[in-house]
Amino acid sequence: MTGTKWQRGLVIFSLICAGEAIFTLPYHVTRFFRPTFLEVFDLTATELGVAQSAYGVIAMVAYFFGGPLADRFEPRKLLAGSLWATALGGLYLATFPDVTGVMLVWGFFGLTNILLFWAALIKVTRSWGGDDQQGLAYGLLDGGRGLLAAVLASLGVFAFASAFPLGYDSATLTEKGVILRQVIYGYTIATAAVGVMVWFTLRGIEVETEKQHDSGWATALTQLRAVIKLKVVWLQATVLVCAYSSYKAFDQYALFAVRGHGLDEIDAAQIVTAGAWTRPVATLALGLLGDRFGISRMALVCFVLLIISHSLFAFTGQALGSLSMILLNTLVTGVAIFGLRGLYFGLLEEGQIPLAVTGTAVGLVSVIGYTPDVYVAAIAGYLIDQNPGLLGFQHLFVLLLAFSVVGALAAWAFTRQAAPSSVTSAR
Repeated sequence: MTGTKWQRGLVIFSLICAGEAIFTLPYHVTRFFRPTFLEVFDLTATELGVAQSAYGVIAMVAYFFGGPLADRFEPRKLLAGSLWATALGGLYLATFPDVTGVMLVWGFFGLTNILLFWAALIKVTRSWGGDDQQGLAYGLLDGGRGLLAAVLASLGVFAFASAFPLGYDSATLTEKGVILRQVIYGYTIATAAVGVMVWFTLRGIEVETEKQHDSGWATALTQLRAVIKLKVVWLQATVLVCAYSSYKAFDQYALFAVRGHGLDEIDAAQIVTAGAWTRPVATLALGLLGDRFGISRMALVCFVLLIISHSLFAFTGQALGSLSMILLNTLVTGVAIFGLRGLYFGLLEEGQIPLAVTGTAVGLVSVIGYTPDVYVAAIAGYLIDQNPGLLGFQHLFVLLLAFSVVGALAAWAFTRQAAPSSVTSAR
């Protein structure tokens, strides 16, 4: 992608804001305020998990069809339309619907977050990074998203804590509902505003699309067949599904601190927020290291960190139950999962996948890689509800440990498969 430094800076800034704003409603509200959300909406952890699984099911279909769309249409229209549609869902969520309504709105988010948005975002970012700055591009994207998320979370947690001067436990359910509704409205307004920004700042931005070569849809199946034959695509999908499983489970950390170790909701929210602050540093740092030493090699390092951190939470029990120890291990987890987020789409360039079919490749990889949207929340909710206290969370961390081992093996295999391009990247 060409242009002045100012133009390039404005483009990546817009992508950062869009890339985080689109997910604030389906993710931030339940990640940072999960105990309160369950109480106000009168949901069990299992019910919320099933609702979030509806998101995953819809998203899987949307990933598949969204890839070819990104290869054919102007990214500005795709991104802005998705943001505005998601904001409409936020208005409905603020009415505090029942469990059926929550399932419906999360399914709607699965459509609006993915179909027109995700592959277009990844394709524009890859184009921005060029041949030798993929780690920088995705590191800036996810690092910037992480910085924005951490700022929003810190402001939200501060406002949330300040709203209860007499203490959270003394607040009534109605008072908690009023504050939670304000949080939802805040995220809704931000999402819509970013849509307006994207509409104007990405005007005139073009990336290579298949319609420049063929105006029909007949090439879509040909592109898909070609992508399916690439071994690196399947290895990348494995890396993504294993990394994303741990990322999705990060939503449970506040509840883990409260129900597993008896911390209060404010301390739990602050721990998760501190973990979120590792994202801007980890994604950018690991992305730059990936450009220097190879994307897949640094992904392997991140999986090793996850193996260590998940083992500690899975097997140490109450021995790791102090506020400081939970915080420390959460920070290690944050470095690993967010570092992987700055790396795994950089594998597109390391695996030498043609730019013109990036959308199709992203669609296929995402259909597999983001399946944790379907099962992690539901399985976590079931384990937590069926095994009260710390035990259910220990079972969850054992599952995450297994995914991390598989992810490490896939990253190692990718390093060997893409060895020539990895060396080139390292130079």
